[in-house]
Amino acid sequence: MNAKLDTIDHRILSILQRDATETVDAISEQVTLSRNACWRRIKAMEASGVIRARVALLDPIKIGCPLTVLVLIRTDHHSDAWRKDFA
Repeated sequence: MNAKLDTIDHRILSILQRDATETVDAISEQVTLSRNACWRRIKAMEASGVIRARVALLDPIKIGCPLTVLVLIRTDHHSDAWRKDFA
């Protein structure tokens, strides 16, 4: 089931995606809602699972992990010879 989100909800989510540490006061000013109305919307989106978590974005270079690569390869070839040639 999809949550019923209006334009204000989408604006709140956009702000939180840019910076999850943004205060409710600052968000409410940006979306022109009262602090309490904004807080209720955020709590409702958390309760419904629209907002699953608030996370920190890490600088990969500063934590010693400068590059992460995920590769998905689809092939119709599954022979040992093909795998050896591919490797």
